[in-house]
Amino acid sequence: MKSCCAPSGPKPQARDLPHTPEGAVRSSTAVCRPAHAGDAEYADRVPLPGGTFRMGSEDADANPGDGEGPVRDVPVPPFAIDIYAVTNARFASFIEQTGYVTEAEEFGWSYVFAKFLPGPLRKASARPPGTPWWCGVQGAAWNRPEGPDSRLDGRWDHPVIHVTWRDATAFGRWAGGRLPTEQEWEYAARGGLDQARYPWGDELTPGGEHRCNIWQGTFPFRNTEADGFAGTAPVHAFEPNGFGLHNVAGNVWEWSADPWQNGDPDRRAMRGGSYLCHDSYCNRYRVAARTANTVDSSAGNLGFRMAWDID
Repeated sequence: MKSCCAPSGPKPQARDLPHTPEGAVRSSTAVCRPAHAGDAEYADRVPLPGGTFRMGSEDADANPGDGEGPVRDVPVPPFAIDIYAVTNARFASFIEQTGYVTEAEEFGWSYVFAKFLPGPLRKASARPPGTPWWCGVQGAAWNRPEGPDSRLDGRWDHPVIHVTWRDATAFGRWAGGRLPTEQEWEYAARGGLDQARYPWGDELTPGGEHRCNIWQGTFPFRNTEADGFAGTAPVHAFEPNGFGLHNVAGNVWEWSADPWQNGDPDRRAMRGGSYLCHDSYCNRYRVAARTANTVDSSAGNLGFRMAWDID
């Protein structure tokens, strides 16, 4: 099973720029944001008591290479976590107050789903081998999600996208938090349920009701948008899980703090799936599912939420 996340590895047309040293600040372009966007809105967090839970799965549909199993008892200390993914409004506050420049802005491009692009831009953009539905779009970044002529109007309460692991980590330092570990993320995403497939139970659409933002139809050719969304959805869309967290299945992939495997610092685990996931291609919107990308990768379906230590 392949992944609907952005391709990793060498980036076509990327500029060979040095990364900013730890803690340094870079200047960014101005952000035109309406006053009602709400810096603090959707910044709520929930404290969780922690404890021991059964992590992972032995799901027959899992990709053996993903390392979901075996199911094992995992202890989690108390912590707090965002009930929403970080929004464009919250990220804009970070940019405005620090002058930070994201890595997509430094590289000069990021991956955008091809069907979101006008024909000329789609034809002019490089496509990685094996995943031709992605286009490396010049000028695409968190505040220009589909390229130079796109804006965030009407999407201030959507999750920020086109952020790398390093970008998310920099936001965390500014916000006084951090990215969640995989154990914390899965514990929180399960919402108190034991070994359920999804944050709400074992059935994807109970009673015919859509509970998350994933691909509907035939990937990557036809999306019926039966769940109401073609791309990202507002972070408050759909009902929360038992712990009050929204959209831990679908919408956008979420970075975790942890290396993918063997302590490799260049690849980090991602959780939750995205609006491009479909069971015919990538069913990683299950709570136990996981995949990874390089720390400098960005795409139009990749975001994050924050966690905090509890003393």
